[in-house]
Amino acid sequence: MNLWRKTKMAKNNDPKKVITGWDTRWSYCNVWEAKGIDGSRPAWSVSLIIPKSDKETLAKIEKAIQAAYEEGASVLKGTGKTVPPLSAINNPLNDGDEKRSGDPAYADAFYLNAKNYQRAPGIVDKDRQDILDHSEVYSGVYGRACISFFAYNKNGNKGIGCSLHHLQKGRDGEPLGGFTRAEDEFDDGEEDFLS
Repeated sequence: MNLWRKTKMAKNNDPKKVITGWDTRWSYCNVWEAKGIDGSRPAWSVSLIIPKSDKETLAKIEKAIQAAYEEGASVLKGTGKTVPPLSAINNPLNDGDEKRSGDPAYADAFYLNAKNYQRAPGIVDKDRQDILDHSEVYSGVYGRACISFFAYNKNGNKGIGCSLHHLQKGRDGEPLGGFTRAEDEFDDGEEDFLS
């Protein structure tokens, strides 16, 4: 077996790690610098909106959450006598139709919030080339995300969290939250007045 194949296999053997499908939409995209909200610890973060029709990605996420729950049993048990059932702790996968019913971007989709407190995510295009232009990555873009899940038990809150590792942009989308790109604003179909 060659080294590349060994590396590729080793990379994909963590049951808590998932690469989402291409139809995952990025929202609240805070991936260029770590930010804290209301005095919270600064982090790089993104809300990943996954269509309910992407059953393959959702199945992988549910499997990874289960793996994180099983691996983190001692963390979740803490000083208690038993490990709480998965249904009784915080789950990172949320139903957009229930929890974000007023927001059309989350309709007919599940979503999860992924964060990283230690390092910025790697961000690449479809050809796996680094994206350096910050305007290329905004809330509304579609693409894949490399994420992993872990158990936590902090200050009485028990659950499964989601870590953000890398992002791969697939295509542009309608910007969310009122953001517009300069190149879109000035694309009025008129010829350059200097030519």
